[in-house]
Amino acid sequence: MCGMPQQPPVRSTPARPVRPDASMSLITNVMDHSLDDGYAETAARRRADGDGGMPKTLRAKLGLAGGLVLAALIVTVGAAQARVAAPVVAKERGELIDRIDQETEAVDRLEDSIDELRADVSVRQRDALRDSGGDGSTLVGILSGAVAVHGPGVRLVVNDAKDTSVGGGSDARSTSGFSDTGRVRDRDMQRVVNGLWESGAEAVSINGQRLTALSAIRAAGDAILVDNRPLVPPYTVLAVGDGGKLSERFQNSADGLYLHALQENYGIRTAISVEDDVRLPAAPRVIVRTAQPITEKGTS
Repeated sequence: MCGMPQQPPVRSTPARPVRPDASMSLITNVMDHSLDDGYAETAARRRADGDGGMPKTLRAKLGLAGGLVLAALIVTVGAAQARVAAPVVAKERGELIDRIDQETEAVDRLEDSIDELRADVSVRQRDALRDSGGDGSTLVGILSGAVAVHGPGVRLVVNDAKDTSVGGGSDARSTSGFSDTGRVRDRDMQRVVNGLWESGAEAVSINGQRLTALSAIRAAGDAILVDNRPLVPPYTVLAVGDGGKLSERFQNSADGLYLHALQENYGIRTAISVEDDVRLPAAPRVIVRTAQPITEKGTS
């Protein structure tokens, strides 16, 4: 028949959808068929050919037995050598520990000798200052920190805030702001000491460390060093002077207000009290930079 063209037949079943990973046939094949199939096939082939299991020939069996004997011999010899060497190693370790202990004791004796010599030098310096200083020797000794002093003054205790964590921040407080921590910093103690000097203190010490004109207050990590000696909180500051006036002047000074701000904003604990008698030790070392002999009046 001729006439209108026939329409293509309509399929009764829908076409199979194309897989999204059809373009990744290699990866799909690797994922669907793991390498274990290949190993299983190889093992089956070897069993079929008679290649699997223990060696069949006498030569192969002797070779395997020899290898096992050699491995056992190596392990046995190694274990025996380790047992023989163990006492030697323990002896050498004990000798090394004894040498360390002896050297440590020697270092301790040398440090004690150094402390004794420093104390002797300080006593001789103070004696020389007293014998040749004239009427002003006492005042010079007090101001230089060469002699121990006692008298009226103030006691100021500065301590970290409660539940203070060390934290990871390393920014110390500056004049323009504070770091977000309740730990007392070296700059805080510097301002405290400078404020006491400015308020009229004649002598100052921190935790028993006498301060001089050459003293340094620095930080090493979270520790505060005074003349390279580490201190731990609470920090007790003793100052000799007119107790009432010294306390009032310090609390009204810029450094006293700075300390009050630390207490109000960061929980740092402070306490100041007027004392009738505070005792400050002499500085452990007073380095003489320059010296000039005192001559009698009228002599050249």
